[in-house]
Amino acid sequence: MKVGIIGCGAAGLAAAAFCGGDVTVLERNEKAGKKLYITGKGRCNLTNNRALYEFLPNIVRGEKFMMSSLTAFPPQALMEFMGEHGLRLKTERGGRVFPASDKSSDVIKTLVRAAENNGAKIIFDTRVLGAEKRGDAFVVGTDKGTYEFDRLIVATGGLGYPSTGSTGDGYVIARSFGHTIVPLVPSLCPIKLNEDVSALEGLSLRNVKATVRAGGSEYSEFGEMLFTSDGVSGPIILTLSGRINRLDLKGGKLLIDFKPALSPETLDERLTSDFGEMRNKDLANILASLLPKAVIPYVIAQSGVPAHAKGNSVTRAQRYALGFSVKNTAFSIKGQESIDKAIVTSGGVNLKEINPSTMESKLVGGLYFAGEVLDVDALTGGYNLQCAFSTGRSAGIAAGR
Repeated sequence: MKVGIIGCGAAGLAAAAFCGGDVTVLERNEKAGKKLYITGKGRCNLTNNRALYEFLPNIVRGEKFMMSSLTAFPPQALMEFMGEHGLRLKTERGGRVFPASDKSSDVIKTLVRAAENNGAKIIFDTRVLGAEKRGDAFVVGTDKGTYEFDRLIVATGGLGYPSTGSTGDGYVIARSFGHTIVPLVPSLCPIKLNEDVSALEGLSLRNVKATVRAGGSEYSEFGEMLFTSDGVSGPIILTLSGRINRLDLKGGKLLIDFKPALSPETLDERLTSDFGEMRNKDLANILASLLPKAVIPYVIAQSGVPAHAKGNSVTRAQRYALGFSVKNTAFSIKGQESIDKAIVTSGGVNLKEINPSTMESKLVGGLYFAGEVLDVDALTGGYNLQCAFSTGRSAGIAAGR
């Protein structure tokens, strides 16, 4: 049985590691796992060590579809597999799993070693130009020649970070075989704002609550975020991005609660005390004990209270307005970052056309899809890579039978 795998990322390598028969992996780049290399800021958050009932709700699209492959190969099985092939792991806050070395290159080396120990041959610097089925065989044309396989696995990734090879080739191949592609949108990416926030660029906030209201929906996250030159990013913003990427963001709002641990009543007591103790100071100076200096002008501006008001001149109504602004500083959403800068592509090969147990096409026998090319995406925290590994394994086992 000759099996061809297009793509040498997480899903492709997992497929190669579990696939029986004569396996050839075709990779357009000069080395394996270029996108894996940059994930987790170079540390590679390869999965999340949670039970499936906790894991599955973090899948935004394709939760039901993923149940079969995740049940067969859950996070704990992946961790055991990595350990068996020599990779030491560690689990950090929130269940995030990383290589003990904090080097994504060690994850890639482990996957390549597992694939090659399984007999797979990896051919680099070879771009697939197209594929077709002739009789019972798949003929794959590349810039280096033509290959013929009995089974074909497409694991080409999405559209994010095209410099890593994610240029959408898999969608073209899928369409050529009659598959439907669910519209592609960015996920896990920064959010752009209409307001000028360049003065806040680089400001990192911890223990804040961010809420997006758009398209008749509302989503909130608590944790860390940061400001960019034209918007916001960071863990909770990326998570919100995964929730809102198919909403109509026109007229949408981003609300930031800088003090979510304080109730409005407790915050008002704090402000009353501060204004009393610093009654002769300007408002901006008083708030410096409560908020990062850079955000104070935005909070004051939205409260409507004069910036140079003294503590002893602030009325009760103004104090309430300030408290509301501290917990509800609002920005208008311009949109999400472009898809080429998104960590994950949302959309892809329609799941209704794929067998969830084997990843085999329901339209073309012997054709399989795995990883980000599918219409499956999840939140940040190792969930997307686990989905890639699980679907890759399922495809590899089924194709090699």
